[in-house]
Amino acid sequence: MLPLYITSGEPAGIGPDICLSLAERMDLRPVVVLADMQMLGRRAEMLRQPIELIEYRGQTDAAASGQLYVEHIALNEDVVPGRLNAGNAGYVIEQLRRSADYAMQGRSAGVATAPVQKSVINDAGIHFSGHTEYYQQFAGVERVVMMLATRTLRVALVTTHLPLREVPDAITAQRLHQVIDILIHDLKTKFKIENPRIAVCGLNPHAGEDGYLGREEIEVINPVLQRYRATGVNISLSLPADTLFTPEHLKGADAVLAMYHDQGLPVLKSQGFGEAINITLGLPFIRTSVDHGTALSLAGSGLAKSSSLHVAVDAALNLARQ
Repeated sequence: MLPLYITSGEPAGIGPDICLSLAERMDLRPVVVLADMQMLGRRAEMLRQPIELIEYRGQTDAAASGQLYVEHIALNEDVVPGRLNAGNAGYVIEQLRRSADYAMQGRSAGVATAPVQKSVINDAGIHFSGHTEYYQQFAGVERVVMMLATRTLRVALVTTHLPLREVPDAITAQRLHQVIDILIHDLKTKFKIENPRIAVCGLNPHAGEDGYLGREEIEVINPVLQRYRATGVNISLSLPADTLFTPEHLKGADAVLAMYHDQGLPVLKSQGFGEAINITLGLPFIRTSVDHGTALSLAGSGLAKSSSLHVAVDAALNLARQ
């Protein structure tokens, strides 16, 4: 049974805390945390969690309850919970590099990621815009799609981490085709939805209101959607986002396609924050992630909730089985 790797993320945040909670699980395949073993041990002591950390050396059986497999990656500098240190940026990047390398080599079932702090990585002189972009570049694929999901709602994004003023120019016919192709393909292959039904948000208020509030729907978005509809794809034309996310419109949808980050994700997170996950579509391997940040103020306090990480692990394991 190939292992599922978990990156522990920013060591000063809650990533190590929530990764320790994985010792509660009883899975069929090994679940392995990429982290500094000594740091994890100190955090477990701080949290008063009697967990046995076992160095992972290719074991094929899952760890027992109360045990946690760890593949050791050495920290560059000591960690103080809640206090960022740019000296450990390389340690965080090594987690991502190793997890991606194993997945690309077929040595893992996939990867689930704990949160990182983009700012401190960039402060260290390492250009980094996010997990999604890192894995995309490592895999050498032209386009990936960020999709967040709860148990009842999936929201994919046309654009991700862009300043709002850059979003309209980024929504091109080419990008829309790439994103929709990936979304349809992965809903069919990864989620086994034979004929996915996709509802699409317009960019502008009221989906442009026939051009009075913007012409992107008329000139770019709807012509692309019309071409898919003409081939039998079950996809809507652009709809006003303020009413699309009502139960009546969502009832028949397998996924919603939002034009930008803060158009779709606030609605999804309001429905299931702490139970939502991020799934990167378009990669040649499985990658899921938590729906929250590093929560530096909670690190080492015992107050961090680990539910999103467990949902991310469950989703990755389910996708691996399929």
